[in-house]
Amino acid sequence: MASIRANCRKIMCIGRNYADHITELNSATPKQPFFFLKPASSILIPGAGPVLRPKGVSLHYEVELGLIMGKTIRDLDPNDEQGALDAIHSYILAIDMTARNVQDEAKKKGLPWSIAKGFDTFCPISQEIAKSRIPNPHDAFLRLKVGDVERQADSTSLMLHRIPKQLAQISRVMTLEKGDIVLTGTPKGVGQVQAGDIMRASIEVGGKEIEEGRIEVEVQDREGRYEFKET
Repeated sequence: MASIRANCRKIMCIGRNYADHITELNSATPKQPFFFLKPASSILIPGAGPVLRPKGVSLHYEVELGLIMGKTIRDLDPNDEQGALDAIHSYILAIDMTARNVQDEAKKKGLPWSIAKGFDTFCPISQEIAKSRIPNPHDAFLRLKVGDVERQADSTSLMLHRIPKQLAQISRVMTLEKGDIVLTGTPKGVGQVQAGDIMRASIEVGGKEIEEGRIEVEVQDREGRYEFKET
């Protein structure tokens, strides 16, 4: 698992790719897939410790299907479904942790929101999932619980922009390289977690849970110099 982090040069995240999630955040629906980056240093591999909530941060979870790229692609044709799927080496489940109040302030002021997505531990991931375990990435079911309460539960079939279009949109701007990770968007149900909460995420195909796709991680408060203050 450490090799996933070591081989990842960038994490590309598709934003606003499930309609009900757009509604719950009161955001505008994009005409094209849009993306932002998380640093590879935010990856938290299984068993590497808790997700750390920085001081003053309203911390939100967003469960997502992740793609690990297996080859370099540039300027992919959005209609090349087979080419897109062939470029994927394997899958992971991931939780895109977000400092929501940091992001909201940045949006309001027209500032970049890299900080909101980029703290250490803000990308907990599952074990690697072999490609054969998810024959169709547009037909998997994602779940996330906080404690015993299920908060997110939706099918990847609800993606507004399918994976070939996502990879085409990214690769016309920046080359996707072997080892890069693409997070494909989160369904509705995002919300806040506090220190002491335990998040459990899972993925199912054909009604059966993929064991290596589980995430179980606790949230703890982070020590250190950072504290959210108005920009």
